[in-house]
Amino acid sequence: MTRVAWLTDIHLEFLNRSQLETFLTTLATARIDAVWITGDIAQATSVHAYLNAMLKAVLKPIYFVLGNHDYYHGSIPQVRDVMTKLTHRTSGMVWLPATDVVEITPSVGLVGHDGWSDGRYGDFMRSGIMLNDYVLIQELHFKDQPTLLRAIRTLADEGAEHLRRVIPLAAERYSQVFVLIHPPPFMEVCYHKGKLYTPDNPFLPHFSSKVIGDVLLDMAERYPQTHFTALCGHTHGGGEAQMRPNLRVLNGAAEYRHPQIQRIFEFA
Repeated sequence: MTRVAWLTDIHLEFLNRSQLETFLTTLATARIDAVWITGDIAQATSVHAYLNAMLKAVLKPIYFVLGNHDYYHGSIPQVRDVMTKLTHRTSGMVWLPATDVVEITPSVGLVGHDGWSDGRYGDFMRSGIMLNDYVLIQELHFKDQPTLLRAIRTLADEGAEHLRRVIPLAAERYSQVFVLIHPPPFMEVCYHKGKLYTPDNPFLPHFSSKVIGDVLLDMAERYPQTHFTALCGHTHGGGEAQMRPNLRVLNGAAEYRHPQIQRIFEFA
């Protein structure tokens, strides 16, 4: 039996030393064979150090994507370069955009990409929302609305194209394919404080990625024999949706300063 712990939005930079040690002990004693993380681990200057601390604690492979917070106080290309080098130089550490398909078991494959919220759900131009993303990430810093929208869509489209390339590689080989992303790919899993974001909610364009959802729907249709599970986070609200008979989406619930294991998946 292979046991995998799924984490999301753990925001380890908010923990003091004692809280961090408690969390690492929880991971180390969980009887797991791998860790999956769907983003928001820390911030640009510290994410690599926290990943190394987790790897040292669990002594098991860590497969992860980054979230928007992981780029705070940094540059997207620079953080990606660090994560790529970490993947290539550190055994057991895999930033999924730097690879294609990971075999978990002979019947389970894993792919993933950070993705990005793309403003295609709801009304981005009228939302009036100013996220910290647009202040603390170099490439998004204080852009006007049209320029900012183009920038985030470019990031989201990069993620979608990666998944469009690698998911078929996994679906042709494995009966189950797990997809790790950060933002919810469908409105149906955009929960915050127990409520779904409605189409008129000003936060929806900033917390969802329609282009990645479209890719997932296309893959589910093209490979009906494969069961797809997409794991995401970002909204901290939890939620689950069965988008197609063979496509399930899980959004993790999270609370600052209280990182937790979302779920342990078991594979025969």
